[in-house]
Order: sequence, then structure tokens, then C-alpha cells
Amino acid sequence: MMQSSSWFRPVIFALSATLALSACANNKAKKDQSYVARDVETLYSIAKDTLEKRQYKLAAAQFDEVERQHPYSVWARRAQLMSAFAYYVAGDFTESISSSQRFLSLHPGSREAPYAYYMIAVSYYEQISGVQRDQRITQQALDALNELIRRYPNTDYAADARLKIDLARDHLAGKEMEIGRFYQKQGLYLAAVSRFRNEIDRYDTTSHTPEALHRLVECYLALGIPEEAQKAAAVLGNNYPGSKWYERSYALIATKMPKPTSKPATAAG
Repeated sequence: MMQSSSWFRPVIFALSATLALSACANNKAKKDQSYVARDVETLYSIAKDTLEKRQYKLAAAQFDEVERQHPYSVWARRAQLMSAFAYYVAGDFTESISSSQRFLSLHPGSREAPYAYYMIAVSYYEQISGVQRDQRITQQALDALNELIRRYPNTDYAADARLKIDLARDHLAGKEMEIGRFYQKQGLYLAAVSRFRNEIDRYDTTSHTPEALHRLVECYLALGIPEEAQKAAAVLGNNYPGSKWYERSYALIATKMPKPTSKPATAAG
């Protein structure tokens, strides 16, 4: 009888440490496993021993072999998830996602489904790159993390996902800011305003929001719309009164607008 999902807990929460060690492990390129008929317990034991030796890609291929030779056994179901885990710690995130998705397509109601959704989410998450690059993967990570939380809100996996969402959102906000600053430098102020507004509307809790408000002040003044610049500065002052971005906005408005008598009024609290 297959055990409950609790047998995965010590494995999944050692992910960070194991992933760090995997760079030093003896990871060989994935090769097709020669077909040698074995009983399912022997195949699974061989794969598990290989995993413990930190030969992660080889272990993943061996877990796949369990499923290939004994597709309808309870061991095959377990091997699918162990394959996903092995690919993950080997850094082969595409294969980890594929293994997890295959598991969910075959066993959507399994008690191990939260683990599979978590493996998909963290596999996307590990691929998040700097804001200078395309952030499609970041959006996929955010979508997968939110899907996990939506389906299994009270699990430990969802608790970890909530922490990871903050970084994913910050990256997406950073990308909006990078594009907005590029448009602003090119004198394309309306396009820049659109990007800065998008950061404020969609990612207002991230670290980029004070700068986005300040950039709106700059763009509105450049467009000759001082009233909108004052509104943006008021929001900035109300929410981030001690920030360097508010000080810069105040100084800019004081320079660009005639006879300033005080800092821009803050929005009513």
C-alpha cells in the first residue's frame, strides 16, 4: 500500500540545501537506459541508491525506467514524483516540470498532487532571471505559485509559495520600471507613463513603487501637465514621506513650478 504524502516532507524541505550541493555532485548527461527487465522494487531501489549518491540525472532516468517497465504499479506513481525531484536538484527544470505535469494528468486527485504543483512552481521560480532579460518565466512562476495557493491554501507548500510570490512580483515590477526608464530617456513620455502606471496599479506593494511615482512626476512635468505631477507627488508624499524619491519630487516641482511655498500637499490620510 502506498504511503501518504507525508513521506515527501523531509525530501521537499531539503530542496534548497540539496540544490546548492548539486553543483558539486557527479551529474552525468541524461542517457537512455538500456532495457533490462527487473522487478519493480529492484528498479526503484537502484534509482533511490543513485539519488543518495547525488547522481541526480542518472537517478531521474532510473526512476523514469520504473514507470516505463511497470506503468500501472503504485511504485510508478511514486517514481514519477521522485523523477521530478531528481531533475529539479540536477537543475533540469524543464524535465522536472514535465514529470510533475505528467503525474497530475494521470493522478489529478492524488494526495501527492500538492507536491507535484509545488515542484512545477519552484521549477519555474528557480529560472527567474535579472530584469534585463525577458520575464516570461517569472510570470509563469507567479501563475504556478498562485495556482498552488488557490488549490491547496492550507498546506506547507502554499506557505512557502506565499514567500516566493514577493520576489516574483518584484521582478515583474522591476521589468516595468526598466522599460519605463528606457522610454523616458528616449523622450517617449506617454509610453513611459503607461509603464510606470502599470507598476503602480499591479505591483504597488513592491520596492519599486516610490520610484515609479517619482518618474511620473518627471514625465508629467516634461509633458507640461503640472497638475498631474502634483497629484503623483502628493501620493508619493502620503505613502513614502521619508523616501529619497519624495525629496527629489519636491525639489523638482519646486524648480519647475513658479513660487512654491511648501512641499506638495499630501493626500488625505
